[in-house]
Amino acid sequence: MKVIISGYGRMGHMVEASLKARGIEPVACSEDICSTDPAVAKECVCIDFTQPDAFRANYPFIAANFKAAVIGTTGWNDIKNLVIAEFEKHGTPMIYASNFSIGVNALFAALQKASAVLAGHGYTPHITETHHIHKLDAPSGTAKSLAELVEASFGCKVDITSIREGEVAGIHTVEFLSKADKLTFTHEAFSREGFAEGAVAAAFLTETHPGVHEFKELL
Repeated sequence: MKVIISGYGRMGHMVEASLKARGIEPVACSEDICSTDPAVAKECVCIDFTQPDAFRANYPFIAANFKAAVIGTTGWNDIKNLVIAEFEKHGTPMIYASNFSIGVNALFAALQKASAVLAGHGYTPHITETHHIHKLDAPSGTAKSLAELVEASFGCKVDITSIREGEVAGIHTVEFLSKADKLTFTHEAFSREGFAEGAVAAAFLTETHPGVHEFKELL
């Protein structure tokens, strides 16, 4: 498998390390993915961890030129239908996620079932997410995904508290509070390594899963 990393910040470096641990040397680590030679791009999977504005500008090029794409950038949910349509138009496999951590995706699955059980029984849900001070978006894409899962069962908006402190890799907590008790679901990332490992796993999945998929659907 050949890979080009789009975005060479903290996550880009982690993805590079994860690939090298598997014996894969990235073809390039690019800060300007649209400058990639199309002849090279068509042989490569693009793993994208950039910023929302960058992805919004770059996704048509990625869809039209790359063999496949793994999108870890968040903050583009409002144009999700346009993005999916673009990849489907070109027949380019794409796997996306608000969080590629396997542990977080297990949390998604557990929360979906728990919400269905608790809805209508007097529980009030609340989400708290804590990240490092360098994170620009709030709430996090993961917190928004968690909220969507709960809202699908509860039928009401879930409040999210965002905290930015130190160098916290990421903590997401979902609480369900009633007069009788409280249930708490928490995922704490010790580093970004889990996100990178999941993204690389997704890159391999593009070889056997044509079309557009959300990562959690494939686990």
